[in-house]
Amino acid sequence: MSLEVVCFGALNVDKLYLVDRLAGADEESVILDFKESPGGSAANTAVGLARLGVRVGYIGKIAGDREGSLLLKSFIDESVDTGGIIISKTGRSGSVIGFVDQKGNRALYLDPGVNDTLRYEEINPDYVKGAKILHLTSFAGETPFIAQKRLVETVSNVKITFDPGMIYARKGLEKLRPIIKRCYVIMPSEAEINLLTGEKYEEGANILLKEGAEIVAVKLGEEGCYVTNGREKHLIKPFKVKVVDTTGAGDAFCAGFIYGLLRGKSLKECGILGNFVASRCLMKMGAREGLPKKSDLLYYKF
Repeated sequence: MSLEVVCFGALNVDKLYLVDRLAGADEESVILDFKESPGGSAANTAVGLARLGVRVGYIGKIAGDREGSLLLKSFIDESVDTGGIIISKTGRSGSVIGFVDQKGNRALYLDPGVNDTLRYEEINPDYVKGAKILHLTSFAGETPFIAQKRLVETVSNVKITFDPGMIYARKGLEKLRPIIKRCYVIMPSEAEINLLTGEKYEEGANILLKEGAEIVAVKLGEEGCYVTNGREKHLIKPFKVKVVDTTGAGDAFCAGFIYGLLRGKSLKECGILGNFVASRCLMKMGAREGLPKKSDLLYYKF
């Protein structure tokens, strides 16, 4: 049975420290708790989709170290296909060191490791060709970014969904154009769409539609989301929950939105699903702890 979605992005182990406050330069803060968990933006989305019953696979790169084993095991435990993952004989797996305060605000430090050595030649395009959607997120380095652009050209029959993140948004519209023009959906945050287009989210979304994206879904944090395909547009309120940690909420939104697309939901329903999955994520520490299962959707009658 072929995969419905293949996610392609950096693989990182998240090392999250709960602190009494985020310290500035030359300041001190106290660590209250520590949690180590598998992460990476596309990886979190893959797990979110798998929990909702989607057949999902992954393209990424790890090293043969403890962190790499943790990343691989987490996918196997969550029923994410690992056939597209490359294991490097040298180097170290990627990691993110994060500091989260008691209000859920965070500061992150990225150590890419072997993520940034992933070349197009290491990827088997046939792994993606049967899928309905290829979901892309950012890498820190240029080599895997080039690999993503080449893969997008190669698998012309597969729909592209794209969560650029701040790393790719900083590259600017010109560099991202080869991906954006192929996008079925682009899912930036409010800050990312402003960085990409120089405009507020509504006008920014119109610019991305003109660039070739079929749907733009803007993640607005506490304000919910804004979704448009040019013919219709919806500002969708978030679900009200107690926020414990914002880590992975954007990745969770992508999982909910993509799930809606796969199951033939309307544009507005996709936005509501995105908000719902993100809201569950916010209620627990870490990017995956709160991700809902398919049975959780029945309660809300999606």
